[in-house]
Order: sequence, then C-alpha cells, then structure tokens
Amino acid sequence: MVKLTMIARVTDGLPLAEGLDDGREQRDLEFYKQQAKSLFKKLSHSQHEPSRMSIETGPFIFHYIIEARVCYLTMCDRSYPKKLAFQYLEELKNEFEKLYQSQVETVARPYAFIKFDTFIQKTRKLYLDTRTQRNLAKLNDDLYEVQQIMTRNVQEVLGVGEKLDQVSQMSSRLSSESRRYADKAKDLSRQAFIKKWAPVAIVLGVVFVLLWMRRYIWQ
Repeated sequence: MVKLTMIARVTDGLPLAEGLDDGREQRDLEFYKQQAKSLFKKLSHSQHEPSRMSIETGPFIFHYIIEARVCYLTMCDRSYPKKLAFQYLEELKNEFEKLYQSQVETVARPYAFIKFDTFIQKTRKLYLDTRTQRNLAKLNDDLYEVQQIMTRNVQEVLGVGEKLDQVSQMSSRLSSESRRYADKAKDLSRQAFIKKWAPVAIVLGVVFVLLWMRRYIWQ
C-alpha cells in the first residue's frame, strides 16, 4: 500500500508537492517524512546516485525516480509490488512534467505545487488494490522491468551524518526530559517541605496569638 508521496527539486532538495494523508497516520508518518527530506538533501549533494532506487526503512520501503532534476518519491509497505510502485511514480512524473516542468527551477518557496496533491490522491487510489484487473495487467507487463533497480538500506544511503543528526536529536530530547524531571523534583521537594513544617508554623502562630492576647488582656 502507498503510504507517502513527495516530490522535490534535486538541485537543493526543496519540496515541491506532497500527497497529503487524511491525518489518521500523520503522527506515525512524520518520522518518515523527515527521512524523505533527508534523502532529498542527500541527493542534492550527490552526483552519483542512480536515477531509480529502492531504499528500505523499517517496515516500509522508499522508491524514487529522478528525471529532469526532479525527484518523485513514494513510500510503501515492503510487501507492495515494486513494479506497481515505480509505475505509480511514472504516472505522477508524466503529469507533473506537463503541468509544472517549466516552473521548477524558478520557485523559491516549499510546496509551490501543493495543488498537485489532487492528482496524487486520484492516482494513488488506482494503485491501492493490487488485485484489480488494471494493476494485474501492469504487473504482467514485461516491457516494464524493475529487477535491475538497486535496493539499499536507508542508513547506508544517508550515511554517518544522518546517524549523528539522530543522536543529536535524541540527546536534545533527553536533555529536555532531564530538565522537566529536575523541575518536577524541585516542586515535590518544596511540597514536602511545606507539608512537614506547615503544622509547626500553624502551632507557633497560634501560640504567638495567644501570648499576644494574654498580654493585651492583662494590660
């Protein structure tokens, strides 16, 4: 099943369009969206990556096509047929080139072609069920061959830099958690101090008032 679709400019990794999900899986997919953006950045700095590749990441797999300095990327379940994934990307590529290819190098803001989401969603629905007659015909199409497309691991592709970024993010989260726990410990300590000495303060206050009243009455 197609989980995520993104399109980016290869020269600088700028996201151009994205297949918006319905929100139900947004939290789970956010990590993989960040990973996809890291892949775009990596591709923008490399001149030797193949124009088609599959990249394994956890229970999913990224597939991408690079054409005319634009990267078309989708993420699917590992069980989803590789041939269908790349044919899905080919359909997106053909339509995107017709609509926006002349504008790709001039846009400066991210997601400048976000309206392309409509076509992404319409095409994605056609590829959801691998058992439809249409998709079975595509799977049996001997003219479209994907066996030679390389498959690699995401850490292998992103390299040490991405690992260091992940370690840095984890360190930041741990530091933030530590500060939160330290603040909570201070609050608990303060509450314990008040709970311990409040009765004593009350007793002393009462004694002071009684002594003052006694002195005032005797005068």
